[in-house]
Amino acid sequence: MNPLLERLQAYPFERLARLLADNRPPAELAHIGMSIGEPRHPPPALALEALRAHLAELGSYPATRGLPALRAALAAALARRCLPRGGSLDPESMVLPVNGTREALFAFVQAAVDRHPGALVAMPNPCYQIYEGAALLAGAEPYYLNTTAATRFLPDLDAVPAAVWDRCQLLFLCSPGNPTGAVLSLDYLRRGLELAERHDFVIAADECYADLYLDEAEPPPSLLAAARAAGRDRYQRCVVFHSLSKRSSLPGLRSGAVAGDPELLRPFLLYRTYHGCAMPVPTQLASIATWSDDAHVAANRRLYQEKFARVLPILQPVLDVARPDGGFYLWPQVGGDDAEFTRALHQRENLTILPGSYMARDTAAGNPGRGRVRISLVAGVDECVEAAQRIRRFITRR
Repeated sequence: MNPLLERLQAYPFERLARLLADNRPPAELAHIGMSIGEPRHPPPALALEALRAHLAELGSYPATRGLPALRAALAAALARRCLPRGGSLDPESMVLPVNGTREALFAFVQAAVDRHPGALVAMPNPCYQIYEGAALLAGAEPYYLNTTAATRFLPDLDAVPAAVWDRCQLLFLCSPGNPTGAVLSLDYLRRGLELAERHDFVIAADECYADLYLDEAEPPPSLLAAARAAGRDRYQRCVVFHSLSKRSSLPGLRSGAVAGDPELLRPFLLYRTYHGCAMPVPTQLASIATWSDDAHVAANRRLYQEKFARVLPILQPVLDVARPDGGFYLWPQVGGDDAEFTRALHQRENLTILPGSYMARDTAAGNPGRGRVRISLVAGVDECVEAAQRIRRFITRR
């Protein structure tokens, strides 16, 4: 077996299951799960209708590039969301359908990394663990950029030594961030592109939470917009990842999009033809309908805005928690051992959250997730309010 598999760490939810294995929470309280970032809003009817209408298409092999109509829908949707008025993406060369961002993020690293000694993949810390696992299995070393309150939960790009950037082949960015909800500004993204040009690396921007933000007047800027603002009309050195999982509450559809530099997407497509990851035709047709509609996305976003508006006043008197700029997570400081806080909360209130230290890695400057927890506001509004009341009761009695 590949010896690099031995370098992979246990997934956060495996560790969480072990942490809670001996707990016996009160049976009279229904369990509330807030550990996994799995949206539980009703999926848009138009997606389900399109999926049912085209099930007979399962009799056809799909093309890895996807249907032309799907690529056109992806290009149009991402242009509307990510680019200034008049901006565009070529559906023939600048977009690809993928089976969700998780699959695509992992696969892109395998295609992008030149396996030579000393290769680095830089990433936020804490982060989505796929970034780290993909880097390790591509033969690269992860380089962790701690995001803390002192950095406004942003990776401090200017604190990275030039010698590290010289070894970097790929920089992962995530905006809004998971788990912090921090949003990268257009100026920040342009600074990243300057470094990428100077030190010859690629930026992979995980933008799967880009449609979930709290201020309607300020949607999170995309790396694609930063590239255009910098005069890179072919999005040189840029690849962005989007998904219907968060945008449209369709995590089970496994439908996403990769867009950006055609000089990067061309070899990535070649990799994918061997990788065996073509999207089934019924999924493609349901995706066309979903990417083409923005009304359900706005309605979905309003539900998250309502949850933050109702949950934060319950929690803020007893917990050090701030309103994020985007996403659907809370990232509070719990004032002690985050794993013990998680275990005790489950034991007493039958409520599951995720220890922050499980999402981060130990560095010379410490583990930036230690002492924090991630709370996923993915359930319905009333259930999120009930969860907040249980957390407040737990902290008050503690």
